[in-house]
Amino acid sequence: MVQLPDIQEGDKAVCPRCHTTLSARWVEPVLQPVTCAASALIMMLFANLFPFINMRVSGIYNQIRLIEIPQAMVSDDYASLATLFVIFVQLIPAFCMVAIILLCLKVKLPYRLKVMMGRMIYQAKVWCMVEIFLVGVLVSFVKLMAYGDIGIGASFIPYCLFCLLQVRAFQCLDRYWLWQNIQSPPPLTKTPQVGLSGLEQGLRSCPCCMAILPAEETKCPRCHTVAHARRANSLQWTLALLLTSVIIYIPANILPIMVTEVLGNPSASNIMSGVILLWQDGSYPVALVIFIASIMVPTLKILAIAWLCYDASDKGKSNNHLDREKMHFIYEIVEFVGRWSMIDVFVIGVLSALVRMGKLMSVYPDVGAILFAMVVILTMFAAMMFDPRLLWDRNKVTNK
Repeated sequence: MVQLPDIQEGDKAVCPRCHTTLSARWVEPVLQPVTCAASALIMMLFANLFPFINMRVSGIYNQIRLIEIPQAMVSDDYASLATLFVIFVQLIPAFCMVAIILLCLKVKLPYRLKVMMGRMIYQAKVWCMVEIFLVGVLVSFVKLMAYGDIGIGASFIPYCLFCLLQVRAFQCLDRYWLWQNIQSPPPLTKTPQVGLSGLEQGLRSCPCCMAILPAEETKCPRCHTVAHARRANSLQWTLALLLTSVIIYIPANILPIMVTEVLGNPSASNIMSGVILLWQDGSYPVALVIFIASIMVPTLKILAIAWLCYDASDKGKSNNHLDREKMHFIYEIVEFVGRWSMIDVFVIGVLSALVRMGKLMSVYPDVGAILFAMVVILTMFAAMMFDPRLLWDRNKVTNK
């Protein structure tokens, strides 16, 4: 338990033990997120109205808009990939921006609707993959330069601005301030003692709105989130999801993720063969990006989550404060980098939508892309199911 001080504008309060930001006081806490979110929505509208990128090969010209990318994947009978694109790149970011505007401006809404939006903003934040898709587009440029002339359309710059603005809107929105803005936290029957853990005092923290509650109270009165002092069966759920992702990861790397048809001759390629081809073509930076994001990151993430589960279990040997900090840092890295493995899936989406030139040259997604997307999603769920508080339970050092 820590006591938040009076935070001055431009400052933030961090946990003295794990250094996680507890609250930040931004200059103009209402104006900044609202302005960024509203501007992001405007840029998103422009990004969908006009051509996004174009390509010219041997006199044949083709261009696409953002909304045509999922349509191309549906036409190839890969509606699942199209659904992922629409949800992660369009619907979730748009919903979050609208929710930020409505909550920050204190628009008169039913309380349950406010609670739902407040909960969804932070649950959906990790699934906003706008910037990952943008990197995937840039990687696609490098891949396609060997075949023809690549150009950007009128909506490319608005999309880049949309990417930056939505990131800034999330950055300027403080969770503690937001929930205080929705409703004050429920009163406690006893005063918490600073420097003692919540478990020692029979208290817990709501994982959604940060309210301090009695440990036996499973439903938060403010945000209605059902939770416990420690997530029930956290290690079991995490390991089950992790094992499932490992099983799928093997065929995802062996089976082809993309089929390239040149002059009527189809050629299938998996992730590693694509990296080798880029390296042989001299595109060393792009080959490294794909190798790191699609090969190294998923592998290291699986190993890191397994290590975290082992360390949080009774079999873990280390229990000093420094080791706890290191393990918590690893957990934060795992949470941050996991979703970046979706780059390869978005690259395939862009290529399959843009390279549509009949027998001259066409690109189609293959089953490996679906399996690889499932691996990324499952490992993200595994990281979300892991309760990082388990890492600190064996550390009896108090922080006053």
